Amino acid sequence: MLGVTGASGACYARRLLDCLESAGVEVHLVVSPPGRRLLADELAIDNCSVEGLLGRSSPRITQYPYDDIGAAIASGTYRAAGMIVCPCSSHTLAGIAAGLGDNLIFRAAAVTLKEARRLVVVPREMPVSRIDLSNALRLSEAGAIICPASPGFYKHPQTVSDLVDFVVGKLLDLFEVPHELNMRWTGSSLR
Repeated sequence: MLGVTGASGACYARRLLDCLESAGVEVHLVVSPPGRRLLADELAIDNCSVEGLLGRSSPRITQYPYDDIGAAIASGTYRAAGMIVCPCSSHTLAGIAAGLGDNLIFRAAAVTLKEARRLVVVPREMPVSRIDLSNALRLSEAGAIICPASPGFYKHPQTVSDLVDFVVGKLLDLFEVPHELNMRWTGSSLR
């Protein structure tokens, strides 16, 4: 499952969706209203559909309305490997940490934790307040993985795409999804 919310970082969401789909992963996609605005503002995507996000359709991606708390993915009986919220706004971080369930992203995240499945949240906002840190700690203590969108620089990135791929590669690794993104450290010798 992939939830897209309104924190800056639409490029991470689109690249992650593309890599998951290309790897043959079945993806259940939910985009919040602020996430829709984010996609329009940052990527000029006005049609927030699978085709609008990827430039192609895919039978492996199912998109759900944000307010459909009766969707299959809102139930613990629905089998899923887990969920990634990318990017994850402070609002969404707080809602998930509080156990709210009044939209499909919150509900699916709560179910993911309840069923002891992997929940990865990707906060992108900075600086973070004490409230954000408390919410992240609360989620971590509940079993979530907090994976900030913090690219590494040891591979000497040359483009924004290189930085995006570093973060997306880390997210794919957390779900053991094979990929060819150039983000592995191979070591260096001391001189």
